[in-house]
Amino acid sequence: MQRFTTVVALLFTGAASAYAQAPVSYRVSIPEPQHHWMRVEAVFPDLPDGPARVLMSRSSPGRYAIHEFVKNVYDVQIDDGDGRTLAAQRPDASEWEVTGHGGVVRVRYKVFGDATDGTYLGVDTSHAHINIPAALMWARGLETRPARITFEPPPGRDWKVATQLHPTGDPNTFTAPNLAYLIDSPAEISNFVWRNFTLGEPFRIALHHDGSDRDADRFAVDVERIVKEERAVFADLPSYENGYTFIVDLLPYAAFDGMEHRNSTIVTVPGALRVPDQRMAALTTVAHEFFHCWNVERIRPKALEPFRLDAPNMTGELWFAEGFTSYFEPLIMARTGLFGAMDFASAVGAALDTVINSPARRYRSAEDMSRMAPVVDGADWSDRTNWDNTYISYYTWGAAIGLGLDLSLRARSDNAVTLDDFMRAVWRRHGQPGAAAEGVVAEPYSMQDLKDRLAEVSGDRKFADDFFDRYVQGRQVADYGPLLARAGFILRKRNPGRAWIGALSLRSVRGTTVIVEPTLEGTPIHTSGADRDDEVLSVDGEAIGSPERFEEIVRRRKPGDTLRAVVRRRGFSEQLTIAVEEDPGLELLPVDYGTLSVQQRAFRDAWLKSKVNP
Repeated sequence: MQRFTTVVALLFTGAASAYAQAPVSYRVSIPEPQHHWMRVEAVFPDLPDGPARVLMSRSSPGRYAIHEFVKNVYDVQIDDGDGRTLAAQRPDASEWEVTGHGGVVRVRYKVFGDATDGTYLGVDTSHAHINIPAALMWARGLETRPARITFEPPPGRDWKVATQLHPTGDPNTFTAPNLAYLIDSPAEISNFVWRNFTLGEPFRIALHHDGSDRDADRFAVDVERIVKEERAVFADLPSYENGYTFIVDLLPYAAFDGMEHRNSTIVTVPGALRVPDQRMAALTTVAHEFFHCWNVERIRPKALEPFRLDAPNMTGELWFAEGFTSYFEPLIMARTGLFGAMDFASAVGAALDTVINSPARRYRSAEDMSRMAPVVDGADWSDRTNWDNTYISYYTWGAAIGLGLDLSLRARSDNAVTLDDFMRAVWRRHGQPGAAAEGVVAEPYSMQDLKDRLAEVSGDRKFADDFFDRYVQGRQVADYGPLLARAGFILRKRNPGRAWIGALSLRSVRGTTVIVEPTLEGTPIHTSGADRDDEVLSVDGEAIGSPERFEEIVRRRKPGDTLRAVVRRRGFSEQLTIAVEEDPGLELLPVDYGTLSVQQRAFRDAWLKSKVNP
């Protein structure tokens, strides 16, 4: 997902000469952390003649939608480096066009941030949690220039810095070879604790939390287990330019988030390591985000290379980049032993239930859903949408596709060929080849490339084309029941025989029960004509004063019954007929290991057992 502006690919042919020019320099200070802002000074030297174009990013590596980071920038001062104010025009909200600069432009500004997550900036009295696009301006034409950045902790606070940026002799000063690397290098400045391990490459965990040293030690051990299992999928680790850094914030005020970067990842969880569920949430996020150091950081769709910082980024391959990563997330947790069979089944079953039963498959394929990312990926809308009926997350649908492909490959080959083999083939062809500069991908892939790799791994071009045609670019779903049964998992209805009229979001409003979200197409409640904002006045003559009362009435019925409801919308009452059906919701359950057949046990072990050599 990560990368920068549209001109970078051409500019990298001149990378060697760029290093002969003075680097862009940044100084970031935090004089008043209690007020949630930083002061930034950016100096752009050795500028060519003509206007200089200085920008605040509109998007961020790892995100696909527009986030307009300029909204938090204020008190902007632009001069020539010696204090002479320069004229600046604003061709758009995120850009300053500076004239009369004489070769140097210095921009000083404040930037507000109060969000501990993977996308924004968070500054408070406990830390500065920095996503670079949310904090630093950059200049067009200088994308290949190296950069130097110095962080100044708040006065009186002995904070240290965790980042994938290259260190210098000064512990607070770092460098980046180009904008692509800089913009993809988050930083945590706080009194975090370090934990380290080495697996051929050095790994660092910067853990900002309020737990004990024992909590930190246990967490580091489990992170290492995850890294080993994921390395086994691809058979090797990437060549990290500066080792690999996990930046982990487990704090009550953190958001639940994760964000991958080239040589680091951000994990934020509201909570504490000593709480088992919160610790497990952090580890599950590690399993997802670290997998990205192969899949999307180096195995990257052509549409995302180079990444645009000034526009939304759209690609049709997120079902693979994000979705397959989401499938491997619980699979890796199972292989490490951090998930039991039931944990794994719950995670996978939830995805299957969503994809199989969603009405959105009528309108878009997984490829189409991927192209929706610029309007759904963390984007906020003031108008209402109908996404409950028209959109399935590419994370969820992609995870279901990954499951279907893995089990299909295993069933065809008696576990001789697996999704691990497919990922390894894509890695070797599209991820391993070196590039001219750090932060750049040499061989990004297309949809056809993925088909070709599947044909190679499966040895069957027809199978590969058919799988993509039906499940990726079509709207079908695999026949999961028989595939899962081979491993002793049962996909079944969650509530057989239970009366159901559709999933409803209800709220009590001034003594009435109101439907507050769109009803889903194809469900009995939708077919009856009911939808969002309708007030349910009565059902079969019984007044409905609360959501609980409505749900109780439905529970008393059985499939095949008919309900008569009266709703009020826009001031008018209407009688509706609701045909009760059986709940179609699905669940996935593991057969107890001790009762598996010999064949099922062998299949499950080959799938879910550790792949790390003892």
